[in-house]
Amino acid sequence: MTFRLQKTPEHLLYFFAFIMPFTFSVWQVLLNNYVVDYASFTGKEIGFLQSIREIPGLLAFASIYLLLFFKEQSLAIFFLALMCIGVGATGCSDQVSALYGMTFIMSVGFHYFETMNQSLTLQWIPKEKLPTFMGELMSLTAIGSILSYSLVWILMTFYNTSYKSVYLSACLIGLFLLSFVYIYFPQFKNKTEQRKKMILRKKYWLYYVLTFLSGARRQIFMVFAGFMMVEKFGYSVQEISILYIGNYAVNIFLAPKIGNLITQVGEKNILTFEYLGLVLIFSSYSFVENKIIAAVLYVLDHMFFGMAMALKTYFQKIANPEDIASTAGISFTINHIAAVIIPALFGFLWLKSPSLVFGIGAGMSFCSFLFSRMIKIEH
Repeated sequence: MTFRLQKTPEHLLYFFAFIMPFTFSVWQVLLNNYVVDYASFTGKEIGFLQSIREIPGLLAFASIYLLLFFKEQSLAIFFLALMCIGVGATGCSDQVSALYGMTFIMSVGFHYFETMNQSLTLQWIPKEKLPTFMGELMSLTAIGSILSYSLVWILMTFYNTSYKSVYLSACLIGLFLLSFVYIYFPQFKNKTEQRKKMILRKKYWLYYVLTFLSGARRQIFMVFAGFMMVEKFGYSVQEISILYIGNYAVNIFLAPKIGNLITQVGEKNILTFEYLGLVLIFSSYSFVENKIIAAVLYVLDHMFFGMAMALKTYFQKIANPEDIASTAGISFTINHIAAVIIPALFGFLWLKSPSLVFGIGAGMSFCSFLFSRMIKIEH
């Protein structure tokens, strides 16, 4: 089977699906070790940094107003480039204030790109093809992440490369690929003119609730599950890299199957299974004392997270076509309301009881399960 690059919206989205994780994964995999080694962070400081990282996500609703002046495709490329620059600058920031500042810049690029990218995906890809296509995107995301983690592991294991050099390398590779994207792909037209104002609709209320709970729950995984690996179990950069490679190696093969499964059994059943699985995983985090078992739970957690694509396909099925861009921004804001609060607040709670942090995550997953049983899709 051969792949021929074409100037189509689908292939542009393929590039986005590779470039973003390749660059961002370097920032992610090095962060916990970097802040511990260079800034002596505890759970309190890492929680505060992660809260700063989520502020642009809280402000994602404002992205709709940029569409008054710029095309979504151009904005997606610009903000992805900004994210790359923020990642590169992180390696030059060994002071706490500089780390906070570069994290904010990187995050503006990341969240505004993701808002545009989600909107373009839902607009460009037909409903009947979306689950399968999103599975393909997740596979490409996994490949980009694996290459990124492998690069980190090789550079730091065999060449003793500095954090700064690794961060800058990721930045330059990302900007090079984006330059090609900007030159090669034309501006694609959207099928439906998008509303350029904020819209909250009553009929989307269940999607809003599930999005809010997803954001809250995911922060506990993103911030504290990874931090636990370093603080409690003493994982090195190389070990964290291997763990992340394992995560995404599974997703390369699993993501397309999840996409096909959504088409076969529906969003309601997929999300129900995801949330019940997360109840068990977060409960297990509270008591785990073995680093190998903790790593298995981490990989399983990431596998279940892949099922969250069903929430996006659910929204596409219930949404008015002209609402997609505005609701993409609003959903990112809703997703990040708890995300801004939880890392800092739970950072203090972590100092007293890490088990309680994960216990709350299990409770949030159970609430998501209850709401997922209310999903109804009219065909």
